[in-house]
Amino acid sequence: MAEPNQNNSKVRSAGYAALIERYGLDVIPNWHKSIVTASGIHRIDFSGSVIKEVYPSKYWPGDAPGDHLEFALKYDGTNLGILAVLFAKTGQEPILEYVRSKPTGKYARRIWFLYEFLTGKNLPLDNLKMGNYVDLLEADEYYTVTAARPVRRQRINDNLLGNRRFCPMVRRTDTLHNFEKADLPKRCRQVVSAYSPELLKRALVYLYTRETKSSFEIEHINPTSTRTERFVGILQIARQDDFCQKASLIEVQNRIVDARFRDPDYRSSQNYVGETVAWQQEKIHFVSPKPEDVAGLMEGLTDAHQRMEGQGVPAVIHAAAVAYGFVFLHPFEDGNGRIHRFLIHNILARRGFTPEGVMFPVSASMLKNPADYDASLETFSRQLMPLVEYSLDEEGRMTVHNDTVIWYRYIDMTDQAEALFRFIDQTIETELSGELEFLANYDRTKKSIREIVDMPDRQIDLFIRFCLQNNGRISAQKRANHFNFLTEVEIALLEQAVQSAYGSTISSDG
Repeated sequence: MAEPNQNNSKVRSAGYAALIERYGLDVIPNWHKSIVTASGIHRIDFSGSVIKEVYPSKYWPGDAPGDHLEFALKYDGTNLGILAVLFAKTGQEPILEYVRSKPTGKYARRIWFLYEFLTGKNLPLDNLKMGNYVDLLEADEYYTVTAARPVRRQRINDNLLGNRRFCPMVRRTDTLHNFEKADLPKRCRQVVSAYSPELLKRALVYLYTRETKSSFEIEHINPTSTRTERFVGILQIARQDDFCQKASLIEVQNRIVDARFRDPDYRSSQNYVGETVAWQQEKIHFVSPKPEDVAGLMEGLTDAHQRMEGQGVPAVIHAAAVAYGFVFLHPFEDGNGRIHRFLIHNILARRGFTPEGVMFPVSASMLKNPADYDASLETFSRQLMPLVEYSLDEEGRMTVHNDTVIWYRYIDMTDQAEALFRFIDQTIETELSGELEFLANYDRTKKSIREIVDMPDRQIDLFIRFCLQNNGRISAQKRANHFNFLTEVEIALLEQAVQSAYGSTISSDG
């Protein structure tokens, strides 16, 4: 064990940072790191992914582990992953000593609860008989369930989003507050209200197909017409059924993957995300949980999903925690990414975030912003990878050698929630409004064309498509092959009708 910080040191780590140093913990870094200095200056460094906050010497909590635990909960937040590793390393004695020194203090009660929650072991302490119940998480700092579970033993209100098997954490950042304040469902209703029900019905059919193709394209897959129809089919019933349960997830997987890769259950082998960079050399981007851990993690995920429904957790926070949690757990051999994106639709639709008769083509926004989508995944995978010890055999089969389940159980999903809000915002403002306006223009263009030449619908559609593919004009070859019955004047008038409707949206490459 490393020696504790010396009192005469000018710069000393505090909270989680001190405990990590003292016990030599291998952990995913906390989002906030505390440092205490001899100077009287309080400052915050926002550079990098970890916020570093420097406190004057009067904040020094003391040298005991319990002192730094209390400091961590006050200033660094509640990090279940670090606490789980810490408690496994310290054993119960330092925790017991701290709780006994402040048996009714709110931080002591929280630490007592967290020790038993994370380890599954009870401290040799009697249940509290007196005192008000205190919330485990501060509701102004974290997203919590409103119907907290009262725990008589520590007189704690357990308002976590999940349970011991899987419990995501989402902090209330300024970014998330601003997105909630923007009321994106209202903005979506405003966009939709400008169009007729008939046009919306037609748009929905197209949006289902657009979302399906985008979701497959993100993974560089060119689906058959049958697989496309199957994915569209489940999107069409996303509002009706709760798919975040084992039997339904297996059914979805079986419907959207090649028949040869259908799974009858959660996977029983180790999978990973990587790329071949040379002969028999793989670059590994992400390692999934060990197969023996998947069932328990997935039970925890579905329990957390049920816990968040109807419990005051905003729909996007709920969707981010479940959908990103799913893709990080990677429970199937194939189809995990597509199911992850489908779960976003399923939860947003069932929670009423998506207006009736509308679907957000979120995958289209992800596809257009691949760096942002990759970053939403890599925020976790980049921090996870240094902690996973693995080897690959000659056939590319992976074996994970250390215990990794804790890192998948207690993921901070704040970055993923912010990313999903950004994708939804872009989807409403660009993809959805753009598709609706395109269809409205299409209708106006068809009407204008009919007033010039009363052609069949199929030929009108073909003329518009050819013009949009060629900077608003029909090529000589396409004219000769398909529209040789039109006069020069008619061609010019029809082209003008297309150009007037679409203007800047016309591109030379289509």
